[in-house]
Amino acid sequence: MAETPPLNPASLYGAVDLSSLVQRANTPAGQEPGAPAAGAPGQPTQPAAGEPVATLPDVVVDADEQTLEQFMQLSQFLPVIVEMHAAWSSDAQALSPVLANIVRSAEGRIVLVRVDLDAHPQLGQQPQVIAIIGGRPLQLFSGNPPQEQITQIVGEILQVAAQQGLTGHVAVDAAPEAEAEAQAEPAAPPLPPLHAEAFEALERGDYPAAIDAYERALAERPADDEARAGLAQVQLLVRLQGKTLEEIRQRGAANADDLDAQLDVADLDLSGGHIDDAFDRLLTLFPKLDAEGKTTVRERLLDLFLVVGVADPRVGAARARLTNLLF
Repeated sequence: MAETPPLNPASLYGAVDLSSLVQRANTPAGQEPGAPAAGAPGQPTQPAAGEPVATLPDVVVDADEQTLEQFMQLSQFLPVIVEMHAAWSSDAQALSPVLANIVRSAEGRIVLVRVDLDAHPQLGQQPQVIAIIGGRPLQLFSGNPPQEQITQIVGEILQVAAQQGLTGHVAVDAAPEAEAEAQAEPAAPPLPPLHAEAFEALERGDYPAAIDAYERALAERPADDEARAGLAQVQLLVRLQGKTLEEIRQRGAANADDLDAQLDVADLDLSGGHIDDAFDRLLTLFPKLDAEGKTTVRERLLDLFLVVGVADPRVGAARARLTNLLF
């Protein structure tokens, strides 16, 4: 592995020009560039010893040109890495999770700011990674170096920042986000006792016990559509139990007029997500059957409609087709 070169102030080659942002972030109105910047409302200020400079939901954050300026201010207290990425770059997509993990392992001593160049082309055209230390941009690398080299580079950034006295840290508090998610997605109501019993039986693979629980639920409440749908789902699992995909396919292909074989293939199709195929197979077979066979297919289709969900448009289309065949 090639030795990582020492960090030097970047010549940005016109790819990403942060110099104006650095100047704006560090120079209040009416103050000459290079003069000490006064604290601004909402911006990081010098904390007490041991206190975090700021609190973030994560040390890996997305930013645009406006919020990037805030992180320029943050770089006066701890190093900030800016990752310029784009969806069209496979290197950038592969790099992102690796770089994020390395930064998170630093436990708040460094922040990673991700900028989407597709959304913000004014900030550059080519993906690359830059460090900002004390408001100064340092070009690190482009492409997707080996993880060991990236880890070494991040370590050097922390060393350079420490030499300049930039040893602050940020605190991570994801609680507001978690609380918002909890409010946006209220907890589901508890299952009725017999539904819960059926679910527990399914989890341990006891299909007969699950069927029994759903049947008792229907005995108590014949209009319990959820119990009826649950029963149909378990019965589908029971019908497929002990049969291999290859066995079902071969038997169905060799016995085009065998009702049991075609019912098995329809079950298999539906369980694999091929819902239209399952319905079409049985509806195509329906006119060729005698009265008993037609009753069997009709009852099976009604069960499969419950498994898919009666509100599904594919169920509506198949139900209409079945009605036309019946009358």
